[in-house]
Amino acid sequence: MTAIWEDPETNSSYDYDEDYGDEICRKTEIIRFGAILTPVFFWIVIMMSLFGNTLVLVILMKYENLKSLTNIFIFNLALSDLIFTFGLPFWASYHISGWTFGVVTCKAVNFVFYAGFYSSIMFLTLMTIHRCLAVVRPLSDLGSTRFCYGFASSAIIWTVSFLAAAPALVFVTVQKIHEAAYCEYADRHWKMGSIYQQNVFFLLSLSVISFCYVVILCKLLRSRSHTRYRTVKLIFTIVVVFFLGWGPYNVVIFLKSLSDIGGIPHYDPCEFSKVVDYIFYICRLIAFSHCCLNPVFYVFVGVKFRNHLKKLLKKLWLRQNSSERSQRNSRLIHSNGEELSIY
Repeated sequence: MTAIWEDPETNSSYDYDEDYGDEICRKTEIIRFGAILTPVFFWIVIMMSLFGNTLVLVILMKYENLKSLTNIFIFNLALSDLIFTFGLPFWASYHISGWTFGVVTCKAVNFVFYAGFYSSIMFLTLMTIHRCLAVVRPLSDLGSTRFCYGFASSAIIWTVSFLAAAPALVFVTVQKIHEAAYCEYADRHWKMGSIYQQNVFFLLSLSVISFCYVVILCKLLRSRSHTRYRTVKLIFTIVVVFFLGWGPYNVVIFLKSLSDIGGIPHYDPCEFSKVVDYIFYICRLIAFSHCCLNPVFYVFVGVKFRNHLKKLLKKLWLRQNSSERSQRNSRLIHSNGEELSIY
């Protein structure tokens, strides 16, 4: 039986899958679908995320006060999304030619992926809690100047994220099956544990975020602010994007864990695995794109950041025009000098 490259997360790229005993489970079309669509989409997300999140960091450092609690959270969220983004080029290459980067890189890329995933979700949750407190207790001084709180909470989140991602450094390795190399947990129990850990983090964060936004919406709907409907619309958009981004992905990786341990009773294991793999590819693309959408929904919708962005673009435009005028004047002077030397 001829084997083809095995996907790092579906773990089922071979024409013959040992989980199904003597049954042939052909997934060539599924793997071709993932190998074509995933790298292209990942590179688009990478470019958008690098541009958007880097711009967020530049604006924060250049125009904003980083001692503000809100700005500290936004800065860390952008940094978290960039960390998550740095692993995507390796996954894009992985889907084209298998894992070719060695064991150390395999461990590092998986660690970066999980650290970015956990820190992003926790910073989004913390930002939601902070927003909720700001709406419920608008006269409190929790949000504006307490730098030590922001620094301490950020340090705790990064520590928890690194600890949650630490098993990847120990138990993820490069394995070869039928001369195909893939980067994965060597032990199935640790693989299942990683999936369930992601599910637990997501569900806890989702519960907190849902509760906070219910409180926020109830408060805003009772207020008489003329901007309440715009705020409600923004909050609704943020919640929907968060749900649609990570919700389906967490559901499908849970279903994949069931597929890996034998599927669901009364369903053909091979067919069930194929359906889950197709859904997995789509949901993963949607979830991973969240790192480039965060700057749009969490930052650039703000009036202050839009003004800062306009100011930055205007400065760059003026600098570019000044540079072009300087070059033209230099060429003109050089040209006049040549004419004078001829005569």
